Amino acid sequence: MSQMILHKANTRGHANHGWLDSFHSFSFANYYNAERMHFGVLRVLNDDSVDGGMGFGNHPHENMEIITIPLEGELRHKDSMGNSEVIKAGEIQVMSAGTGIQHSEFNNHSHVPVKFLQIWIFPNQNNVAPRYDQMTLDTNARHNKLQQILSPYPNDEGVWIYQNAWFHMTELDKGHDVEYTLKLQGNGVYIFVIKGEVVANGQLLNTRDGLGIWEIESVQLRADSDHTQVLLMEVPMDM
Repeated sequence: MSQMILHKANTRGHANHGWLDSFHSFSFANYYNAERMHFGVLRVLNDDSVDGGMGFGNHPHENMEIITIPLEGELRHKDSMGNSEVIKAGEIQVMSAGTGIQHSEFNNHSHVPVKFLQIWIFPNQNNVAPRYDQMTLDTNARHNKLQQILSPYPNDEGVWIYQNAWFHMTELDKGHDVEYTLKLQGNGVYIFVIKGEVVANGQLLNTRDGLGIWEIESVQLRADSDHTQVLLMEVPMDM
C-alpha cells in the first residue's frame, strides 16, 4: 500500500529578510516543524529569491550533498576549493561538502532577482574529499518527457552525488502524461511543482506544492495546465 504526504505551497516555512525571500519545504534555520524534518535523506528544499547585488557571504558546510537549480537569473558562486563560477537557469550545480568547505553565493546582477532551488541530501559516505561540479542541461530534452539531471553515477546523465538518488525534470503540455518508475526498491519520490498544475497518482498539485510518495513502484503524472514544470527527486527513505 503506497504512502503519501502532501505539502501545500502555503504551508511551507517562510522567511523574508528583505534581500532574501525564502520558502522552506522542510525545517530550516528559524523554521522548525517536527513533522517536516526531512523526507528520507532529502533534508532541505528551499525556494529562494535574492535581490540584485545581494547574497550569502562565506559560510561552511560539511557531510552534505548540496544541489542548486537556478530558475531565473544568475547566481555567482565562490568556494574554498578555488571554484568561481556563475550558474543560471537551465543549469545545475552540485557540491559534496564532505570533510568541509566554505562558499558564498551572490546574485550576479545588480537589479534583477535570482530565483533558485537549493536542496540538501544526506550522503551515504561521510568525510569524502569535497568536490564541485556544474553542467548545462538541454531543456528541450524534458519537453513532455522525463530528463535525468542527477544520479549516483559519475558517468550517467546529469551530475552525480554520494547517494542512491535520482532527480528528473519535465515540462509538460496540458493533458500530457509521463510515468516515472523508481530505480531502487525502498526509495521514495518527492514531487515538487515548479510551475503549473499536475495530477500525481490521483493527487492534484499546484505551483510550489510538494508531494512525497513511498512504498510504490511508479508515479503517473498528468499536466492540467500548459508549460507545467515538475522536479522529481527519488531518494532512499532509510537514513
